[in-house]
Amino acid sequence: MDRISPEQRSKIMSRIRSRNTKPELLVRRYLYAHGFRYRVNVKTLPGTPDIALSKYHTAIFINGCFWHGHSCQKGRMPKTNREFWAQKILRNQTRDEEVREKLRHLGWRTMVVWECQLTPAQREKTLEEIVYLLNIAFLDKYRKPAPLPYTEEDSSLAIAAEELPTYGD
Repeated sequence: MDRISPEQRSKIMSRIRSRNTKPELLVRRYLYAHGFRYRVNVKTLPGTPDIALSKYHTAIFINGCFWHGHSCQKGRMPKTNREFWAQKILRNQTRDEEVREKLRHLGWRTMVVWECQLTPAQREKTLEEIVYLLNIAFLDKYRKPAPLPYTEEDSSLAIAAEELPTYGD
């Protein structure tokens, strides 16, 4: 049972934003300042990622710890109406996993940044980690494929070569 009236609850819930939140703006400003260009809330991608970097084929989701059921202090279950919140958060987590799987299937990498990772104590480390992972994603496009193993018995490669030398015969 909720402790406040439905009108008050409606007013409170209407003020909760899903876009341009403080954690989102922190990440976006940092990325922009470090030369990354991105699109915000791209509806053509599954799950409408908070930040999409097409050059890096990477989608970044900035999740609120409460709404997406993170295992930190901010992700605690409320004391009232526990059954409703448990179902809602479980649905959110299931949907999040489905969206990440769809993006992987399309060849996109996904990153999840939790609200608690952007507290002043952890902010710099988290943002540097994002940049590091984006650089890895970019460089992966240019990685050489692993060379094929070669043995001297492999006659297909030695056809145009000279005779193999014989030593000690």
